[in-house]
Amino acid sequence: MKQLREQVLEANLEVVRRGLVLYTFGNVSGISREDNLVAIKPSGVPYERMKADDIVVTDLDGRIVWGELRPSSDLDTHLHLLKAFPEIGGVVHTHSEHATAWAQAGRSIPALGTTHADYFYGPVPVTRELTPDEIRDDYVRATGVAITEAFGNRDAMEVPAALVAGHGPFAWGRTPDDAVHNAVVLEAVARMAMYTFSLRPDAPGVSQALLDRHYFRKHGATATYGQSQN
Repeated sequence: MKQLREQVLEANLEVVRRGLVLYTFGNVSGISREDNLVAIKPSGVPYERMKADDIVVTDLDGRIVWGELRPSSDLDTHLHLLKAFPEIGGVVHTHSEHATAWAQAGRSIPALGTTHADYFYGPVPVTRELTPDEIRDDYVRATGVAITEAFGNRDAMEVPAALVAGHGPFAWGRTPDDAVHNAVVLEAVARMAMYTFSLRPDAPGVSQALLDRHYFRKHGATATYGQSQN
């Protein structure tokens, strides 16, 4: 699991470099699907002191199998998403400023232009508010449940992020690094959307034709963006 721990460490450090977290806010996890083991940031450890040996490894039930530190307090949310979305390989949670503002407003981020469409095939959803019982009894797992409820039967990779009402953003990807990449873009489109609505409150959003054109040039079997791997 050393390689996975190193990947998760690097992904956690990247959220700092990209300005998505303050102090010890935020966390990134990654999963080995072959081993059914998850590596995640330790709780409350400053990023500047963190090493690969500090990354905690658990099974999918949250039992620690490697490491001496306590895992992130958001572990159960990560585990729920990793189990519910088997195609993903990493999850990131931040309190990045603009995406969190949308979450606190209880508003999804609409697809207003092609930057959004390049990464998210439609609005980034916001969850319902958690009930008092959920907050009291099983808050962290209930957060993951609310995210998966917001997606229903939708492909989680079409919109690899969600906003938890009153809380903040979660994003995911095929690897921990990919999850961080999506979190960085999520913050950018959240900021752009706020600026757009400040200039034009009735902005209609991107057309379906333009959404399709930009999303599918980067994703799916007919993608044309980038260089051939052959």
